[in-house]
Amino acid sequence: MSSSESLFARAQQLIPGGVNSPVRAFRSVGGAPFFTRSAKGATLTTADGKELIDFVCTWGPAIHGHNHPRIKAAIAAALENGTSFGTPNPYEVQMAELIVKFFPSIQKVRMCNSGTEATMSAIRLARGFTKRDKIIKFAGCYHGHSDSLLVAAGSGALTHGNPDSAGVPAAFARETVVLSYNDVAALNAGFAANPGQIACVILEPYIGNVGFIKPDAGYLQAVRKACTANGAVLIFDEVMTGFRLARGGVQEIERIVPDLTCLGKIIGGGLPVGAFGGRADIMDLLAPLGPVYQAGTLSGNPLALAAGIAALQLLDELKPYAKLDALGRQVCAAALAAAKAKGIPLQAPQAGSMFSLFFTPTPVRDLPTALASDAKLFGKFFHACLADGVYLPPSAYESWFLSTAHEGAAVDRACEIITKAIKSL
Repeated sequence: MSSSESLFARAQQLIPGGVNSPVRAFRSVGGAPFFTRSAKGATLTTADGKELIDFVCTWGPAIHGHNHPRIKAAIAAALENGTSFGTPNPYEVQMAELIVKFFPSIQKVRMCNSGTEATMSAIRLARGFTKRDKIIKFAGCYHGHSDSLLVAAGSGALTHGNPDSAGVPAAFARETVVLSYNDVAALNAGFAANPGQIACVILEPYIGNVGFIKPDAGYLQAVRKACTANGAVLIFDEVMTGFRLARGGVQEIERIVPDLTCLGKIIGGGLPVGAFGGRADIMDLLAPLGPVYQAGTLSGNPLALAAGIAALQLLDELKPYAKLDALGRQVCAAALAAAKAKGIPLQAPQAGSMFSLFFTPTPVRDLPTALASDAKLFGKFFHACLADGVYLPPSAYESWFLSTAHEGAAVDRACEIITKAIKSL
C-alpha cells in the first residue's frame, strides 16, 4: 500500500469521507486522492515522492507558485513576533492600504478569515443597509457554505450531484432568489417579481466554481444598472478573481463599480484569510460604528497578512498579468488542437491565468451548458494527466489556475501531457 493510500485509509476512519473539503475526495473523477508532502514553484510532491505539475494552485491563491521565498521570509519575520495577538496589529493597516490602492471601488475594508465569512458578512451588511431580506444569486455561482447561499450552489455541491445542501432551512432558501447567469431578462424579471424586497445581488463576475465562465458582452453592465434602478446593493464575489486576473480584479477589466467586493485567496499568500469592502457609507454600518454585527477572533491574523502583503507587493513589482494570459492561451491552444485532431468536441474558456476545459460542442455560458459537458470523459482525461505527472482540479466543474512559476519547462511539459491525454481518449 502506498503512503497516500495508507493515509487515506486512516483518514476515512476519523474524518468524514477522509477529507476536510469535499472535492478533494476524487468522488467525481474516481479513485482515491493523493496526499501532498511538499510543494515548490509549479510542482507538488506527493507522500509517495511523485512530482506533479499543479494546475490547482491551492484553488487560486498560489499565483506566485508554491513556497515562494519572499512569502516564506515574510511569514518567518512575522512569526518572530508571535502568532496571534487579539489586538489590532500593523499588518492590518498595511493590508487595508494595499487593498484600497488596488481596488478603487473599495473605500473601507474589513478583514475576516475566509471567503465564506466575507460573502456571509457582505450579505448581512447589505441587508442591514437596505433593510430588506431577499437576495439574488445565480445558478452555478458558489459563494461559500453559509446557509442562505447553498441554494443552487456550484463547485463541490455540483460535483456531488446535490446542488442544495441538507440542513438548510426552507425559510432561509425562500429569501434567496436564484436566477440564470448571463440572462438579463431573468434578472429584470427577478426584480419585478420582488418589488422593493431585494437587498442585494451577489455574483462571481467571472464564474470559477462551475468551471470557468465569462459573461456575455454587456451583461455585468446590465446587472449594475438593474441594482442601481432597484436600490439593491451589488456585491462582486472576487474571492477567486481578485488580484488574479488583474490588479483590481474583474471590476477593473470590465470597468464596473460594485458597491461591495468580497476577497480572499491571494491576500493570505497561502494562509487562511478573507476580506470584504466597498462604499464607506455602507461599511460604516458595521459594528462598532453601526448596528450590523460582524466579528472574528483571528481576523487580521499577523502571519496571514504578512504573507498576503508580500504576495500583493510581488504582483505590484512583477506585473505578471500579460505573461499569465499568454500561458493560459498556450495551454488552451494545445488542448483545443489535440481535441480537434482527435475529433473530440471541446470548449476552453479562458481569461488570464484562469480557464477550464469542457468536453461539449456547445459554448459554455451558464450552468446548463456547463452541465452538458461529458464528466465521465473528463474523469478519464484527469487520470491520464495524473498518471503522467499533471494534477488538474479533480472535478469537471472547476476552474484551472496557473502561476508565474509555470512558465518555461513546466508549462511546455504540461502541454505535452495534456495533448497526449486528450489523444488517448
